[in-house]
Amino acid sequence: MRKINEIIVHCTATPEGRDVTVAEIDRWHKQRKFKMIGYHYVIYRDGSIHGGRPLSMVGAHCTGHNARSIGVCYVGGCDKQMRPKDTRTPEQKAALLSLLKHLKKQFPAATIHGHRDFAAKACPSFDATSEYKDL
Repeated sequence: MRKINEIIVHCTATPEGRDVTVAEIDRWHKQRKFKMIGYHYVIYRDGSIHGGRPLSMVGAHCTGHNARSIGVCYVGGCDKQMRPKDTRTPEQKAALLSLLKHLKKQFPAATIHGHRDFAAKACPSFDATSEYKDL
């Protein structure tokens, strides 16, 4: 298994209320010349957690951090006018917290960050580093 020292939270940067699937994200990423979806997990609006890229594979979600990180993405992150907004549903918040706790048990040395900590982006449209600092 890869050595993991970061868990990076992302959003799909899609408008609130719009459903997006792993297959759709996979298509987007392949259009960008990725081998497959770059995230390891995607959390749908209903709170269901879906696998993307296998954990054993290096992700394609955060330049300079992929080799030693896990990418977790929730569907949403923009308002209807495509401005950054924390659009997580209560189900997504619960699922994200549960998944992050599970990953921290599996990789206790990993720190949790938002994509915006490493890139000039709003993603994931909330301060994941602060929100999950005590996990």
